[in-house]
Amino acid sequence: MTFSELGLDANLIKATDALGFVNPTLIQEKAIPVLLNGTKDLIGLAQTGTGKTAAFGLPLLQLVDASQRYPQALVVCPTRELCMQIVTEIEGFKKFMPGLHVVAVYGGASISMQIRDLRRGVQIVVATPGRLIDLIERKAINLEQISYVVLDEADEMLNMGFKDDIEFILENTPKRESTWLFSATMPAEIRRVSKRYMKDPVEVTVGKMNTTNKSIDHQYFVVNASQRYEALKRLIDFNPGMYGIIFTRTKVDAQNIAEKLTRDGYDIDALHGDLTQQQRDKVMGEFRDKTLQLLVATDVAARGIDVKEITHVINFELPDDIEVYTHRSGRTGRAGSTGICMSIVHTKDVYKIRSIEKMVQATFHKLEIPSGKDVCRKQFYHFMDKLLQVDISHGDYQTYLPMLQEKFADVTKEEILTRMAATEFDRFLKYYENAGDLNIREQRRERRDAGDGRDQGRSRGRDNRGAQHGGSDYARLFVNLGTKDGFYKASFLQFILDMSDLRKEVLGRIDMKEMNSWVEIEKKAAKQMIAAIDGKNYRGRRIRMNDANSR
Repeated sequence: MTFSELGLDANLIKATDALGFVNPTLIQEKAIPVLLNGTKDLIGLAQTGTGKTAAFGLPLLQLVDASQRYPQALVVCPTRELCMQIVTEIEGFKKFMPGLHVVAVYGGASISMQIRDLRRGVQIVVATPGRLIDLIERKAINLEQISYVVLDEADEMLNMGFKDDIEFILENTPKRESTWLFSATMPAEIRRVSKRYMKDPVEVTVGKMNTTNKSIDHQYFVVNASQRYEALKRLIDFNPGMYGIIFTRTKVDAQNIAEKLTRDGYDIDALHGDLTQQQRDKVMGEFRDKTLQLLVATDVAARGIDVKEITHVINFELPDDIEVYTHRSGRTGRAGSTGICMSIVHTKDVYKIRSIEKMVQATFHKLEIPSGKDVCRKQFYHFMDKLLQVDISHGDYQTYLPMLQEKFADVTKEEILTRMAATEFDRFLKYYENAGDLNIREQRRERRDAGDGRDQGRSRGRDNRGAQHGGSDYARLFVNLGTKDGFYKASFLQFILDMSDLRKEVLGRIDMKEMNSWVEIEKKAAKQMIAAIDGKNYRGRRIRMNDANSR
């Protein structure tokens, strides 16, 4: 099928042709004919990188009235990056429709400039929830005439705590003719929102729900927790030419890893919630320009990032919520290209790999961390390939050949090559000369399991601490935050660890209720967590955290 067969306006076909788009993706082929009707609600389930923006952007451009200069269509998405990306794509599609205007409104930028853009007259508004509500409260935008509402990356918005904001927006668009919801996954919360605010929606699914992109090779490496960083370095060195994102669980981890890798000579920077918008834009600009080879990011900071040609995604640790894995891995293998998603795991996390395999319906390949010699060999081959591919057609190199031949008259070709290799690889050879084996071997586990009963007991105590529930080494803390505050388990975990600068290893079981939660934590770390969190404010409310057993 071609775009011209979908029922699109001639000017839109002209634009898709100019952009080099001939055949629609599956989500576009299934969704566009439904959306052009203009009166049907739709739920589109598809992974990132499948062309969802065109699936809703092209119908919006055809449905809105260019002669009316007020907001008629609203696209709501979770992050600034995604907001800007959507506007860029829609601008490309409306190339031959000069009367149509689209504007992006998001936090971290001048709200007065955005208000000025809205007052100039616009038909399509693309917004993040927080900034949109700011504009509504300032009466700078009127949603009364909105006919079409698009919720893009709906699952991400709910995970980020925007449920109340989304419901507020839907309640304040009373004249909408249709609601279009696009999501990679379909958690129960989204199903509830769709039942409440959508009428008999057409459901379009591309692939199976929660499945991952088939163009991605999923790999995992089992190492000791204390050797994660060393394993990360070795994987980066074994893949010269890697252009990717390293995911961490907390912003502290992201900053620490970025600083360590920078000291070790890698072109890398961090992206996390503590950065100002200006710093964030600078980092993303350098990453897009490939000035940076790697980006270290938290899940929240990386939401909506759409950078082409990412070759690798590395999970420094697996996400606590296994559904997040789909979003992480989806940063690579986009638009028909292939990608690799690597996960560095400890033995106790291997069960998570099995759970993720079932959820995304893909096979994970257990590979070994390469040896030091393997890394040097791979780097050497990469260097030789680069050497042979150097373009020598430009420049007056022939002028210098006699001088070079005279200089190296008494030096053999083999010696020249050896000296080049030594110049290029001296650091690598020294670093990896006595590199140890980072892999956890079966026999090593067998020796551990055959150890004395005390070691086994300690191991079981650590691995089953969640089930121990109040064991002697753990304190149980009460905190007056729960699901009503917009948290789900993984985001709550990240919140309390970020606040306290503690690592996940000190925690046991977490029980979340609507209004309150209970956290098991090693006794030696309990005071630090209470001191860091108790008395702080969250969304205008004072947080109370204390020992659950105290009065």
